[in-house]
Amino acid sequence: PEEVEDASEPTKRDRSHLESTLKLNEDKPADDFSGVLQRLRKIYHSSIKPLEQSYRYNELRQHEITDGEITSKPMVLFLGPWSVGKSSMINYLLGLDDTPYQLYTGAEPTTSEFTVIMHGPKLKTIEGIVMAADSARSFSPLEKFGQNFLEKLIGIEVPHKLLERVTFVDTPGIIENRKQQERGYPFNDVCQWFIDRADLIFVVFDPTKLDVGLELEMLFRQLKGRESQIRIILNKADSLATQELMRVYGALFWSLAPLINVTEPPRVYVSSFWPHEYHPDTHKDLFLKEEISLLEDLNQVIENRMENKIAFIRQHAIRVRIHALLVDRYLQTYKDKMTFFSDGELVFRDIVEDPDKFFIFKSILAKTNVSKFDLPNREAYKDFFGINPITSFKLLSQQCSYMGGCFLEKIEKAITRELPDLLGSIGLGKKPNILSCDITGCGETPKNRYRKP
Repeated sequence: PEEVEDASEPTKRDRSHLESTLKLNEDKPADDFSGVLQRLRKIYHSSIKPLEQSYRYNELRQHEITDGEITSKPMVLFLGPWSVGKSSMINYLLGLDDTPYQLYTGAEPTTSEFTVIMHGPKLKTIEGIVMAADSARSFSPLEKFGQNFLEKLIGIEVPHKLLERVTFVDTPGIIENRKQQERGYPFNDVCQWFIDRADLIFVVFDPTKLDVGLELEMLFRQLKGRESQIRIILNKADSLATQELMRVYGALFWSLAPLINVTEPPRVYVSSFWPHEYHPDTHKDLFLKEEISLLEDLNQVIENRMENKIAFIRQHAIRVRIHALLVDRYLQTYKDKMTFFSDGELVFRDIVEDPDKFFIFKSILAKTNVSKFDLPNREAYKDFFGINPITSFKLLSQQCSYMGGCFLEKIEKAITRELPDLLGSIGLGKKPNILSCDITGCGETPKNRYRKP
Protein backbone atom coordinates (compact mmCIF):
# COMPACT_ATOMS: atom_id res chain seq x y z
CA PRO A 1 0.00 0.00 0.00
CA GLU A 2 2.88 2.38 0.68
CA GLU A 3 3.98 2.14 -2.96
CA VAL A 4 0.52 3.08 -4.12
CA GLU A 5 0.61 6.18 -1.96
CA ASP A 6 3.95 7.27 -3.49
CA ALA A 7 2.58 6.94 -6.99
CA SER A 8 -0.39 9.18 -6.24
CA GLU A 9 -0.46 12.85 -7.17
CA PRO A 10 1.15 15.20 -4.63
CA THR A 11 -1.58 16.94 -2.65
CA LYS A 12 -2.49 20.46 -3.68
CA ARG A 13 -2.35 23.38 -1.30
CA ASP A 14 -5.38 25.44 -0.31
CA ARG A 15 -5.66 28.56 -2.53
CA SER A 16 -8.07 30.60 -0.44
CA HIS A 17 -5.35 33.03 0.74
CA LEU A 18 -4.61 33.84 -2.93
CA GLU A 19 -8.25 34.65 -3.59
CA SER A 20 -8.63 36.84 -0.51
CA THR A 21 -5.29 38.72 -0.63
CA LEU A 22 -5.61 39.54 -4.33
CA LYS A 23 -9.32 40.31 -3.88
CA LEU A 24 -10.26 37.95 -6.71
CA ASN A 25 -13.74 37.30 -5.36
CA GLU A 26 -14.80 40.90 -5.08
CA ASP A 27 -17.31 42.01 -7.65
CA LYS A 28 -16.70 45.71 -7.19
CA PRO A 29 -16.16 47.54 -10.46
CA ALA A 30 -12.58 48.46 -11.27
CA ASP A 31 -11.72 52.10 -10.61
CA ASP A 32 -12.42 54.23 -13.64
CA PHE A 33 -9.37 56.32 -14.36
CA SER A 34 -10.28 57.21 -17.93
CA GLY A 35 -10.46 60.94 -17.13
CA VAL A 36 -7.01 60.95 -15.54
CA LEU A 37 -5.54 58.94 -18.41
CA GLN A 38 -7.05 61.35 -20.92
CA ARG A 39 -5.46 64.27 -19.10
CA LEU A 40 -2.12 62.44 -18.78
CA ARG A 41 -2.10 61.73 -22.50
CA LYS A 42 -2.83 65.37 -23.21
CA ILE A 43 0.05 66.60 -21.00
CA TYR A 44 2.40 64.12 -22.64
CA HIS A 45 1.49 65.06 -26.20
CA SER A 46 1.39 68.81 -25.71
CA SER A 47 4.19 69.43 -23.19
CA ILE A 48 6.70 66.56 -23.33
CA LYS A 49 6.63 65.00 -26.77
CA PRO A 50 7.51 68.17 -28.78
CA LEU A 51 10.82 68.54 -26.91
CA GLU A 52 11.44 64.79 -27.08
CA GLN A 53 11.07 64.79 -30.86
CA SER A 54 12.92 68.04 -31.43
CA TYR A 55 16.03 66.77 -29.62
CA ARG A 56 15.63 63.11 -30.74
CA TYR A 57 15.60 61.79 -27.20
CA ASN A 58 14.54 58.39 -28.46
CA GLU A 59 17.93 57.91 -30.13
CA LEU A 60 19.72 58.51 -26.84
CA ARG A 61 17.70 56.17 -24.65
CA GLN A 62 15.68 54.13 -27.13
CA HIS A 63 12.59 54.95 -25.13
CA GLU A 64 9.53 56.11 -26.93
CA ILE A 65 6.27 56.31 -25.02
CA THR A 66 3.25 55.19 -26.99
CA ASP A 67 -0.40 55.82 -26.13
CA GLY A 68 -0.68 52.07 -25.54
CA GLU A 69 1.96 52.42 -22.85
CA ILE A 70 0.22 55.34 -21.15
CA THR A 71 -2.98 53.33 -20.83
CA SER A 72 -1.41 49.90 -20.21
CA LYS A 73 -1.89 47.89 -17.02
CA PRO A 74 0.91 47.50 -14.50
CA MET A 75 3.50 44.99 -15.65
CA VAL A 76 5.17 42.37 -13.45
CA LEU A 77 8.42 41.03 -14.86
CA PHE A 78 9.91 37.64 -13.85
CA LEU A 79 13.69 37.44 -14.23
CA GLY A 80 16.37 35.04 -13.04
CA PRO A 81 18.52 32.03 -13.94
CA TRP A 82 17.00 29.09 -15.82
CA SER A 83 14.86 26.52 -14.02
CA VAL A 84 14.32 28.49 -10.80
CA GLY A 85 10.53 28.22 -11.01
CA LYS A 86 9.51 31.47 -12.77
CA SER A 87 6.96 29.79 -15.04
CA SER A 88 5.72 27.55 -12.21
CA MET A 89 5.16 30.65 -10.09
CA ILE A 90 3.01 32.28 -12.79
CA ASN A 91 1.05 29.03 -13.26
CA TYR A 92 0.48 28.93 -9.52
CA LEU A 93 -0.63 32.57 -9.16
CA LEU A 94 -3.10 32.22 -12.02
CA GLY A 95 -4.18 28.65 -11.23
CA LEU A 96 -3.09 27.49 -14.70
CA ASP A 97 -1.72 24.14 -13.52
CA ASP A 98 -3.28 21.16 -15.32
CA THR A 99 -5.02 23.45 -17.82
CA PRO A 100 -4.11 23.46 -21.52
CA TYR A 101 -2.54 26.90 -21.03
CA GLN A 102 -0.12 26.22 -18.24
CA LEU A 103 3.36 27.53 -19.03
CA TYR A 104 5.72 24.68 -19.79
CA THR A 105 8.05 23.91 -16.88
CA GLY A 106 10.83 21.43 -16.28
CA ALA A 107 14.32 20.88 -14.89
CA GLU A 108 16.06 21.83 -18.14
CA PRO A 109 15.97 25.40 -19.59
CA THR A 110 12.39 25.48 -20.93
CA THR A 111 11.27 29.05 -21.58
CA SER A 112 13.18 30.32 -24.59
CA GLU A 113 10.55 32.96 -25.34
CA PHE A 114 9.46 36.18 -23.73
CA THR A 115 5.89 35.23 -22.77
CA VAL A 116 3.36 37.96 -22.05
CA ILE A 117 0.37 36.72 -20.05
CA MET A 118 -2.53 39.16 -20.33
CA HIS A 119 -6.29 39.30 -20.00
CA GLY A 120 -8.61 38.15 -22.74
CA PRO A 121 -12.19 36.89 -23.01
CA LYS A 122 -11.02 33.34 -23.78
CA LEU A 123 -7.81 31.35 -23.72
CA LYS A 124 -5.75 32.00 -26.80
CA THR A 125 -2.17 32.41 -27.98
CA ILE A 126 -0.99 35.42 -29.99
CA GLU A 127 2.13 35.46 -32.14
CA GLY A 128 4.73 38.12 -31.36
CA ILE A 129 4.47 39.52 -34.88
CA VAL A 130 0.74 40.14 -34.34
CA MET A 131 1.33 41.71 -30.90
CA ALA A 132 3.91 44.13 -32.29
CA ALA A 133 1.64 45.10 -35.20
CA ASP A 134 -1.24 46.08 -32.89
CA SER A 135 -0.63 49.71 -31.93
CA ALA A 136 -3.38 49.61 -29.27
CA ARG A 137 -1.20 47.26 -27.25
CA SER A 138 1.90 48.62 -25.59
CA PHE A 139 4.24 46.21 -27.39
CA SER A 140 4.53 47.84 -30.82
CA PRO A 141 7.97 49.41 -30.04
CA LEU A 142 9.38 45.86 -29.77
CA GLU A 143 9.43 45.68 -33.57
CA LYS A 144 12.79 47.43 -33.53
CA PHE A 145 14.48 44.29 -32.14
CA GLY A 146 13.88 42.48 -35.44
CA GLN A 147 12.07 39.43 -36.78
CA ASN A 148 14.29 36.96 -34.89
CA PHE A 149 13.13 38.45 -31.63
CA LEU A 150 9.44 38.66 -32.62
CA GLU A 151 9.54 34.92 -33.25
CA LYS A 152 10.65 34.56 -29.62
CA LEU A 153 7.81 36.75 -28.31
CA ILE A 154 4.50 35.13 -27.52
CA GLY A 155 1.30 36.39 -25.92
CA ILE A 156 -1.20 34.30 -23.99
CA GLU A 157 -4.66 35.68 -23.21
CA VAL A 158 -6.34 34.17 -20.16
CA PRO A 159 -9.79 35.07 -18.78
CA HIS A 160 -8.54 35.56 -15.21
CA LYS A 161 -9.68 38.18 -12.72
CA LEU A 162 -6.13 39.12 -11.71
CA LEU A 163 -5.12 39.79 -15.33
CA GLU A 164 -7.86 42.41 -15.65
CA ARG A 165 -5.57 44.52 -13.46
CA VAL A 166 -2.02 43.37 -14.23
CA THR A 167 0.10 41.78 -16.99
CA PHE A 168 2.80 39.16 -16.32
CA VAL A 169 5.95 38.74 -18.42
CA ASP A 170 7.96 35.53 -18.20
CA THR A 171 11.51 35.75 -19.57
CA PRO A 172 14.01 33.18 -20.81
CA GLY A 173 16.25 32.05 -17.96
CA ILE A 174 19.77 33.38 -17.74
CA ILE A 175 22.24 30.72 -18.77
CA GLU A 176 25.64 31.76 -17.57
CA ASN A 177 27.86 30.21 -20.20
CA ARG A 178 25.81 31.20 -23.21
CA LYS A 179 26.86 33.97 -25.57
CA GLN A 180 24.42 36.77 -26.45
CA GLN A 181 24.65 36.05 -30.16
CA GLU A 182 23.56 32.44 -29.69
CA ARG A 183 20.09 33.76 -28.92
CA GLY A 184 19.90 35.43 -32.33
CA TYR A 185 18.59 38.75 -30.96
CA PRO A 186 19.88 41.42 -28.51
CA PHE A 187 18.77 39.71 -25.29
CA ASN A 188 20.09 42.44 -22.95
CA ASP A 189 18.45 45.23 -24.94
CA VAL A 190 15.12 43.41 -24.89
CA CYS A 191 15.44 42.84 -21.13
CA GLN A 192 16.20 46.54 -20.70
CA TRP A 193 13.04 47.44 -22.64
CA PHE A 194 10.92 45.37 -20.25
CA ILE A 195 12.83 46.54 -17.15
CA ASP A 196 12.21 50.19 -18.10
CA ARG A 197 8.48 49.55 -18.21
CA ALA A 198 7.97 47.09 -15.34
CA ASP A 199 6.13 48.20 -12.21
CA LEU A 200 7.40 45.23 -10.23
CA ILE A 201 10.42 43.03 -10.98
CA PHE A 202 10.64 39.58 -9.41
CA VAL A 203 14.20 38.21 -9.55
CA VAL A 204 13.78 34.53 -8.74
CA PHE A 205 16.50 32.22 -7.37
CA ASP A 206 16.72 28.52 -6.64
CA PRO A 207 18.55 27.72 -3.37
CA THR A 208 20.55 24.98 -5.10
CA LYS A 209 21.82 27.25 -7.92
CA LEU A 210 23.26 30.43 -6.49
CA ASP A 211 26.20 30.94 -8.82
CA VAL A 212 26.31 34.60 -9.80
CA GLY A 213 28.07 34.81 -13.17
CA LEU A 214 28.57 37.44 -15.84
CA GLU A 215 25.05 37.32 -17.31
CA LEU A 216 23.50 37.87 -13.88
CA GLU A 217 25.94 40.67 -13.10
CA MET A 218 24.99 42.29 -16.39
CA LEU A 219 21.31 41.96 -15.46
CA PHE A 220 21.82 43.68 -12.10
CA ARG A 221 23.71 46.46 -13.85
CA GLN A 222 20.62 46.97 -16.00
CA LEU A 223 18.43 47.06 -12.88
CA LYS A 224 20.35 50.02 -11.41
CA GLY A 225 18.02 52.83 -10.49
CA ARG A 226 15.05 50.43 -10.34
CA GLU A 227 15.83 49.12 -6.83
CA SER A 228 12.44 50.13 -5.44
CA GLN A 229 10.72 47.86 -7.98
CA ILE A 230 12.92 44.81 -7.35
CA ARG A 231 11.82 41.91 -5.15
CA ILE A 232 14.17 38.95 -4.69
CA ILE A 233 12.48 35.57 -4.40
CA LEU A 234 14.23 32.57 -2.90
CA ASN A 235 11.96 29.93 -4.36
CA LYS A 236 11.70 26.18 -3.64
CA ALA A 237 12.57 26.99 -0.01
CA ASP A 238 10.84 23.90 1.33
CA SER A 239 13.36 21.68 -0.47
CA LEU A 240 16.00 22.50 2.18
CA ALA A 241 16.32 21.83 5.89
CA THR A 242 16.05 24.98 8.03
CA GLN A 243 19.72 25.26 8.86
CA GLU A 244 20.70 24.86 5.22
CA LEU A 245 18.10 27.44 4.19
CA MET A 246 19.62 29.98 6.59
CA ARG A 247 23.04 29.40 5.03
CA VAL A 248 21.67 29.79 1.52
CA TYR A 249 19.86 33.00 2.51
CA GLY A 250 23.15 34.41 3.79
CA ALA A 251 25.02 33.26 0.68
CA LEU A 252 22.43 34.90 -1.60
CA PHE A 253 22.85 38.24 0.17
CA TRP A 254 26.61 37.86 0.07
CA SER A 255 26.68 37.28 -3.69
CA LEU A 256 24.16 40.02 -4.47
CA ALA A 257 25.62 42.69 -2.15
CA PRO A 258 28.25 43.93 -4.63
CA LEU A 259 25.59 44.11 -7.38
CA ILE A 260 23.03 46.16 -5.47
CA ASN A 261 24.62 49.19 -3.86
CA VAL A 262 21.71 50.80 -2.08
CA THR A 263 21.40 51.55 1.59
CA GLU A 264 18.23 49.53 1.88
CA PRO A 265 18.52 46.02 0.43
CA PRO A 266 15.58 44.84 -1.67
CA ARG A 267 12.95 42.73 0.06
CA VAL A 268 13.68 38.99 -0.12
CA TYR A 269 10.75 36.55 -0.01
CA VAL A 270 11.50 32.99 1.04
CA SER A 271 8.86 30.43 0.08
CA SER A 272 7.85 27.79 -2.47
CA PHE A 273 5.62 29.24 -5.14
CA TRP A 274 3.83 26.27 -6.66
CA PRO A 275 0.56 24.46 -5.94
CA HIS A 276 1.92 21.42 -4.07
CA GLU A 277 1.91 21.05 -0.32
CA TYR A 278 5.07 22.16 1.48
CA HIS A 279 7.47 19.37 2.42
CA PRO A 280 6.77 18.00 5.89
CA ASP A 281 9.12 19.18 8.67
CA THR A 282 9.71 22.57 7.06
CA HIS A 283 8.58 26.01 8.21
CA LYS A 284 5.17 25.93 6.56
CA ASP A 285 3.81 28.86 8.59
CA LEU A 286 6.75 31.07 7.68
CA PHE A 287 6.49 30.17 3.98
CA LEU A 288 2.77 30.91 3.93
CA LYS A 289 3.28 34.28 5.65
CA GLU A 290 6.02 35.17 3.17
CA GLU A 291 3.75 34.23 0.29
CA ILE A 292 0.91 36.37 1.62
CA SER A 293 3.21 39.34 2.06
CA LEU A 294 4.41 38.95 -1.54
CA LEU A 295 0.78 38.91 -2.70
CA GLU A 296 0.09 42.07 -0.66
CA ASP A 297 3.07 43.68 -2.34
CA LEU A 298 1.63 42.77 -5.75
CA ASN A 299 -1.75 44.10 -4.72
CA GLN A 300 -0.20 47.39 -3.60
CA VAL A 301 1.34 47.90 -7.05
CA ILE A 302 -2.03 47.26 -8.67
CA GLU A 303 -3.77 49.71 -6.31
CA ASN A 304 -1.14 52.41 -6.97
CA ARG A 305 -1.03 51.94 -10.71
CA MET A 306 -2.17 55.47 -11.61
CA GLU A 307 0.25 57.13 -9.19
CA ASN A 308 3.07 54.99 -10.62
CA LYS A 309 2.06 55.84 -14.17
CA ILE A 310 2.09 59.60 -13.51
CA ALA A 311 5.39 59.34 -11.63
CA PHE A 312 6.85 57.36 -14.55
CA ILE A 313 5.79 59.99 -17.12
CA ARG A 314 7.17 62.73 -14.88
CA GLN A 315 10.49 60.89 -14.53
CA HIS A 316 10.57 60.56 -18.31
CA ALA A 317 9.86 64.30 -18.69
CA ILE A 318 12.75 65.14 -16.33
CA ARG A 319 15.13 63.05 -18.45
CA VAL A 320 13.88 64.63 -21.69
CA ARG A 321 14.36 68.10 -20.20
CA ILE A 322 17.94 67.34 -19.09
CA HIS A 323 18.74 65.92 -22.53
CA ALA A 324 17.38 69.05 -24.23
CA LEU A 325 19.40 71.31 -21.90
CA LEU A 326 22.55 69.32 -22.68
CA VAL A 327 22.08 69.37 -26.46
CA ASP A 328 21.37 73.11 -26.20
CA ARG A 329 24.59 73.58 -24.22
CA TYR A 330 26.66 71.58 -26.73
CA LEU A 331 25.17 73.66 -29.54
CA GLN A 332 25.78 76.97 -27.75
CA THR A 333 29.40 75.99 -27.05
CA TYR A 334 29.85 75.02 -30.70
CA LYS A 335 28.44 78.35 -31.91
CA ASP A 336 30.70 80.26 -29.47
CA LYS A 337 33.83 78.42 -30.66
CA MET A 338 33.13 78.70 -34.38
CA THR A 339 34.89 81.41 -36.34
CA PHE A 340 34.80 82.20 -40.04
CA PHE A 341 37.91 80.06 -40.62
CA SER A 342 37.13 77.11 -38.32
CA ASP A 343 36.51 73.58 -39.50
CA GLY A 344 33.12 72.82 -37.91
CA GLU A 345 33.81 69.08 -37.79
CA LEU A 346 37.07 69.53 -35.85
CA VAL A 347 35.63 72.13 -33.48
CA PHE A 348 32.75 69.88 -32.59
CA ARG A 349 34.90 66.76 -32.24
CA ASP A 350 36.98 68.63 -29.67
CA ILE A 351 33.83 69.48 -27.66
CA VAL A 352 32.40 65.94 -27.81
CA GLU A 353 35.73 64.32 -26.87
CA ASP A 354 36.17 66.43 -23.77
CA PRO A 355 32.93 68.11 -22.64
CA ASP A 356 34.44 68.84 -19.22
CA LYS A 357 36.97 71.20 -20.77
CA PHE A 358 33.97 73.32 -21.82
CA PHE A 359 32.04 72.78 -18.52
CA ILE A 360 29.08 71.38 -20.43
CA PHE A 361 27.78 69.04 -17.73
CA LYS A 362 28.85 71.33 -14.87
CA SER A 363 26.99 74.31 -16.31
CA ILE A 364 23.76 72.27 -16.46
CA LEU A 365 24.13 71.37 -12.78
CA ALA A 366 24.97 74.95 -11.85
CA LYS A 367 22.08 76.79 -13.35
CA THR A 368 19.15 74.39 -13.25
CA ASN A 369 17.61 72.21 -10.59
CA VAL A 370 19.16 69.03 -12.00
CA SER A 371 20.48 66.23 -9.82
CA LYS A 372 23.91 64.95 -10.78
CA PHE A 373 22.48 61.44 -10.49
CA ASP A 374 20.08 62.16 -13.35
CA LEU A 375 22.79 63.26 -15.77
CA PRO A 376 23.26 60.85 -18.66
CA ASN A 377 26.59 59.27 -19.46
CA ARG A 378 29.05 61.49 -21.39
CA GLU A 379 30.01 58.58 -23.64
CA ALA A 380 26.39 58.27 -24.75
CA TYR A 381 26.66 61.72 -26.35
CA LYS A 382 29.62 60.67 -28.50
CA ASP A 383 27.37 58.03 -30.06
CA PHE A 384 24.38 60.37 -30.13
CA PHE A 385 26.20 63.12 -32.02
CA GLY A 386 27.88 60.51 -34.23
CA ILE A 387 24.44 59.90 -35.73
CA ASN A 388 22.87 63.34 -35.25
CA PRO A 389 25.04 66.23 -36.47
CA ILE A 390 25.00 69.16 -34.04
CA THR A 391 23.94 71.51 -36.83
CA SER A 392 20.65 69.64 -37.20
CA PHE A 393 19.43 71.03 -33.84
CA LYS A 394 18.05 74.44 -32.87
CA LEU A 395 18.80 76.28 -29.65
CA LEU A 396 16.13 76.08 -26.94
CA SER A 397 15.64 79.84 -27.14
CA GLN A 398 14.49 79.40 -30.75
CA GLN A 399 11.98 76.67 -29.89
CA CYS A 400 9.13 79.06 -29.13
CA SER A 401 6.08 80.11 -31.05
CA TYR A 402 3.59 82.90 -30.53
CA MET A 403 0.65 80.53 -30.13
CA GLY A 404 2.30 77.47 -28.64
CA GLY A 405 4.71 79.09 -26.18
CA CYS A 406 8.23 77.75 -25.51
CA PHE A 407 8.99 74.03 -25.44
CA LEU A 408 11.19 74.34 -22.35
CA GLU A 409 8.64 76.32 -20.36
CA LYS A 410 5.91 73.83 -21.22
CA ILE A 411 7.88 70.79 -20.07
CA GLU A 412 8.92 72.61 -16.87
CA LYS A 413 5.31 73.47 -16.16
CA ALA A 414 4.34 69.82 -16.71
CA ILE A 415 7.08 68.63 -14.30
CA THR A 416 6.49 71.18 -11.55
CA ARG A 417 2.74 71.80 -11.76
CA GLU A 418 0.56 69.79 -14.11
CA LEU A 419 1.73 66.25 -13.26
CA PRO A 420 1.85 66.85 -9.47
CA ASP A 421 -1.65 68.39 -9.69
CA LEU A 422 -2.87 65.34 -11.57
CA LEU A 423 -1.34 63.12 -8.91
CA GLY A 424 -3.16 65.17 -6.24
CA SER A 425 -6.47 64.73 -8.04
CA ILE A 426 -6.24 60.93 -7.68
CA GLY A 427 -6.20 60.95 -3.90
CA LEU A 428 -9.96 61.42 -3.74
CA GLY A 429 -10.42 58.61 -1.29
CA LYS A 430 -9.84 56.21 -4.19
CA LYS A 431 -13.55 55.96 -4.83
CA PRO A 432 -14.42 54.00 -7.95
CA ASN A 433 -15.81 55.90 -10.92
CA ILE A 434 -15.34 59.29 -9.32
CA LEU A 435 -12.48 60.47 -11.51
CA SER A 436 -14.49 61.74 -14.39
CA CYS A 437 -13.68 64.91 -16.27
CA ASP A 438 -15.94 66.97 -13.95
CA ILE A 439 -13.36 66.52 -11.23
CA THR A 440 -10.01 66.68 -12.95
CA GLY A 441 -11.29 69.15 -15.52
CA CYS A 442 -9.40 67.19 -18.18
CA GLY A 443 -7.78 70.37 -19.33
CA GLU A 444 -8.59 73.05 -16.78
CA THR A 445 -6.69 73.23 -13.52
CA PRO A 446 -8.09 70.78 -10.96
CA LYS A 447 -10.67 72.34 -8.63
CA ASN A 448 -9.64 73.00 -5.07
CA ARG A 449 -11.61 70.30 -3.30
CA TYR A 450 -10.94 71.76 0.16
CA ARG A 451 -12.70 75.06 -0.48
CA LYS A 452 -16.30 75.25 0.68
CA PRO A 453 -18.69 75.66 -2.27
